Amino acid sequence: MRFDVLTLFPEMFPGYLGQSLLRRAIDAELVKVHLHNLRDWASGPHHAVDDRPFGGGPGMVLKAEPVVEAVEEVRSMQTTPSHLVMLTPQGRRLDQAIVESLAEKPQFTLLCGRYEGFDERVRKILRPDEISIGDYVVNGGEVGAMVLIDALIRLVPGVLGDAESSECDSFSGENRHRIEFSQYTRPRSYRGLSVPEVLLSGNHEEIARWRKQESLDRTRQRRADLIEGEEQAVKHRL
Repeated sequence: MRFDVLTLFPEMFPGYLGQSLLRRAIDAELVKVHLHNLRDWASGPHHAVDDRPFGGGPGMVLKAEPVVEAVEEVRSMQTTPSHLVMLTPQGRRLDQAIVESLAEKPQFTLLCGRYEGFDERVRKILRPDEISIGDYVVNGGEVGAMVLIDALIRLVPGVLGDAESSECDSFSGENRHRIEFSQYTRPRSYRGLSVPEVLLSGNHEEIARWRKQESLDRTRQRRADLIEGEEQAVKHRL
């Protein structure tokens, strides 16, 4: 899976790209990440990529020319047509179902916004898939791009050491409408809190039942909306 990231701040990425699963996936050539500085497509002596908004108002707006031309040039160099994603709070809210649908695509161009956002003509010309990582505001699309990359690479075959790991995650597989059950490791007792006996029993059927019930209980306590979503989905299928 390949990612071309267009950003004003490519220096934000090296630390992220050099860590953990992503680093190993890049070393194994399962994932490729290429960074592109939007200022390289800006004209004028100062390589300005933003300007004051027409009609007045606070902040600056990313200009259409450098953004559109950057995306067009980067995509023209790709051997496989990429899926263009604009990270923006105005986009559809990212969830695991969207991640799974996107994971079927081999290549992405990620467009990171800044300031007050993009000149509207960027959207109208490029027609990107607009994605938001949540109903809150961060300083730019770079964090959103990292979130999307992190979520997608987990579904690339060979990236996770245990292929079943992603299936057991919250919001995945049978847990699509649930959060994950409680996890424990050594020591068996810590500060008066002990590991549930069923997890020490060696009875895999009992452990599976306990985990399923634990997942349901935790979901009802913490994310009852997910249970409601599952019930609605069942009614819709009927």
